[in-house]
Amino acid sequence: MLDIKKTNILLAMAGAAVLMAGTPVLAQDATTPAADTATATAPAATTEAAPAATTEAAPAATEEPAAESHGKLTPARMFMEADIVVKVVMIGLLLASVFTWVILLIKLFEFGALNRATDRFLEAFRQTRTIADMRRVATSEEFEGNPLADMAAAATDEVELSRQAGLSVTGDHRDSALNRAQAAVSAVQAGLAKRLSGGQQFMASVGSTAPFIGLFGTVYGVMNSFIGIANTNTTNLASVAPGISEALLATGIGLFAAIPAVIFYNYFNTRIAAYGTRSDGFNAELMNAVSRNLDKGA
Repeated sequence: MLDIKKTNILLAMAGAAVLMAGTPVLAQDATTPAADTATATAPAATTEAAPAATTEAAPAATEEPAAESHGKLTPARMFMEADIVVKVVMIGLLLASVFTWVILLIKLFEFGALNRATDRFLEAFRQTRTIADMRRVATSEEFEGNPLADMAAAATDEVELSRQAGLSVTGDHRDSALNRAQAAVSAVQAGLAKRLSGGQQFMASVGSTAPFIGLFGTVYGVMNSFIGIANTNTTNLASVAPGISEALLATGIGLFAAIPAVIFYNYFNTRIAAYGTRSDGFNAELMNAVSRNLDKGA
């Protein structure tokens, strides 16, 4: 009986040992399929994540060039994208600026030629000895159109007309002849400023009105920008900046047209005044020469 019990105990112990030895193998077998399942799932997740990341990156890459293109605003592009009213304002101001520069070049050449011709005329006039010589120099083709030559021609013509009328220009009618000659010279001199001030009125108009015309374009452009904000219900700076830039460009062009016009206007006013002073001096010199020649009986 004891032997049977010992045998049963030994068998139980042997069975327990066998079970203990087999448990790690079963654990490994159960773990392996789970691991295989996880491994199979991981590539799938990676594959799905990769297209998603690519899809998200693609719009980002697309948005970057768009942002860059919106950021590159040039004056030419702002002009092309401006409203038609703002474009008309800009074109008008640019044309006014071009005409102002053309007038500048014309008047620079005009005053340069005028001063050179005047210097030659004065040199020739001061070499004359009689009223007839004065008239010959003043009416020569070389000095045709010169203001000082026209003044000398007017004075000598009046003396010659008085002489042809039988008046004693060197005797009893000397003073009246001088007065008539002085009046003729004054009439020519009165038109001197008008002759030299060609283009001045245009430059004065551009200088005084161009900033306000540009401001009108600015106000109109800003108004359109705010209308765009109201229509799109957005306050994004990228949507507002182009319209405001176009509006400010109109003001800039207005100032670009006005500032040179004002500078040139003042400069040529100074040149005209200087030539007027020169003509005043010649007026006195001319009448002295005529009076001297009448006293000599020439």
